[in-house]
Parts: sequence; structure tokens; C-alpha cells
Amino acid sequence: MSKDVFDRGLAIRKDVLGREFVEKSLATADEFNMPMQELTTEYCWGAVWGRDGLPRKTRSMLNLAMISALNRPHELKMHVKGALRNGVSKDEIREVFLQVAIYAGIPAGVDSFRIAREAFAELDAAG
Repeated sequence: MSKDVFDRGLAIRKDVLGREFVEKSLATADEFNMPMQELTTEYCWGAVWGRDGLPRKTRSMLNLAMISALNRPHELKMHVKGALRNGVSKDEIREVFLQVAIYAGIPAGVDSFRIAREAFAELDAAG
């Protein structure tokens, strides 16, 4: 594992998903799942999100579409919150999910809207 890439990934991951969420994920990792935390941090967040080719806002919008189409609700809720941190507006999130509904199916779109509303409510409740 590259320490530089891991450290860059950790910083980006905290910026996008929130410091508290990431630190809790790492603190509660055990011998079984720590390798997954390390892989995700280094390769996903460091090697790919750390590239200059796309702005974070664009990467967030792409993630919303792909995770929605893959039907991964936990990841989707987390990335809706991250997308807002990366400057994606609620209107833009709506447009992404309308696009998903057409290309990945209405059930994927419906679930994505529901999950986004839950994420919005959680953020509003947190202040």
C-alpha cells in the first residue's frame, strides 16, 4: 500500500463523506474488514478520487447514478450527503435520479428519490 496515496485518499474521503463517518468506519473496523477499509481508502479515494481529471462534483454525480443503478441504498445515502458537500444541488440530484429512472428503471429511480429524501432529512435534523 502506498502511504502517500492512502493519506490523500483518507483526506478526500473525510472531505466528501464527513470526518466523523470515516473515523467511525476506521475505528470500528476489525481484523476481518480492515483490509477493505484500506483498499477503499487507497484505491477508490486516493487513486481515483485523487485524480485531477474530473472535479469532485462531477465524480459525485457519476457515483449517484452508478450506485443508484446498482441498488446499493446504504452507499447511495452516504453519497447523496457527500454530493451535497461537493456542491451538487438538490435540483441536480433530482435530475440525476430522473436520468437513472429512464436508463436503469423506474424502481431504481423511485428508491433513489426516497433515499435522497431520507438523506436530506438527516442532514436537516443535524443542523
